[in-house]
Amino acid sequence: MKNEFSSSTFGWLAGALLAATLLGCSKPPPAPPKAPPTPEEKSKNTISKAAFGTLPDGTAVDLFTMVNANGMEVRATNYGGIITALLVPDGTGKTTDVVLGLKSFDEYAKNPPYFGAIIGRYGNRIGKGQFKIDDQTYKLPKNDGPNTLHGGVRGFDKVVWQAEPFEKEDSVGVIFTYTSKDGEEGFPGNLQTRVTYTLTDKNELSFDYHATTDKPTVVNLTQHSYFNLAGDGNGDVLGHEFTIYANEYTPVNKLLIPTGKIESVTDTPFDFRNKVKLADRVNVDNEQIKFGKGIDHNFVLKKKQPGLTLAARVSEPSTRRVMEVHTTEPGVQFYTGNFLDDTLAAKAGKPYVKHGGFCLETQHYPDSPNQSAFPSTVLRPGEEYNSKTVYTFSVR
Repeated sequence: MKNEFSSSTFGWLAGALLAATLLGCSKPPPAPPKAPPTPEEKSKNTISKAAFGTLPDGTAVDLFTMVNANGMEVRATNYGGIITALLVPDGTGKTTDVVLGLKSFDEYAKNPPYFGAIIGRYGNRIGKGQFKIDDQTYKLPKNDGPNTLHGGVRGFDKVVWQAEPFEKEDSVGVIFTYTSKDGEEGFPGNLQTRVTYTLTDKNELSFDYHATTDKPTVVNLTQHSYFNLAGDGNGDVLGHEFTIYANEYTPVNKLLIPTGKIESVTDTPFDFRNKVKLADRVNVDNEQIKFGKGIDHNFVLKKKQPGLTLAARVSEPSTRRVMEVHTTEPGVQFYTGNFLDDTLAAKAGKPYVKHGGFCLETQHYPDSPNQSAFPSTVLRPGEEYNSKTVYTFSVR
């Protein structure tokens, strides 16, 4: 057969091959610039839900993660409303977890010292494990020597709450609800309870408490997070600086039950009206300090009118973090982690040392059901229990 592959054909193919090679070696044209992000694409409040664990009876437990537009993050579970993590910026913008907690759900289920939980029906102590309403005596389980502490053996910190997450333009949060049945832990009345956690763009974490009952009962709800503003597990909080806006406190007996007196903080270790390092107060020779092995006392807040009142301000010098507490409650229990003893490990693995965290539990006074001079904690049918507390975080 005659070869029809002419020189002109060869030249054309060679040119085409060279052009294709050069084209393959050249860089592609740059991509067009991206359009600026829309407001919806910018950093915003978000909330997500994930499985956290399972109770022995098969009940599933969830963990909710709330993040605001500033990167502040709160993680809370519907088991006891426990706040397992709270990530807050420091003076350099670095976020660090500032609440004490445990590594897993199984550890929380082993009954730790109320880390991060909702406390109820009655926060703090009820003397001799009993109280009276309308000449009817109610006896409660005793889980603190002869007294009842934080709602009894199975308080609100050990139940699974119904949880409904929400997102708003300037906030994100979870609504926790729980019905405490008549007679639960000895308390009368079916108590319908709602606690709303809200994280705002102002770096506020608020707690709104609401309850109603069908029988006269007592209610005193609070939140029991332990804080270390230097970071979870990062030593003790003795270098933290505290201001508590209280002229008076309620002294206690050796069982930490109020004596019924309301006394001035003047010339006592409980005078935090001006900023002071915790180390200057918990290491003094004082009977009240010895009773609590540190501070574990109720402070009577300076409330001039209803609504939110500034209760306390805490600052941590090395990180420049600041925490303020506002509340509608008449008191705040200041607890300085006196019973932490190296036996519990922090989330980072270090042991929690004595004074490794502090609590500011906004509340009515301890043992109010048995102290007629204290503000009443009785809730009756047709009435509503409403309380609000706000933790605000900033840097100085």
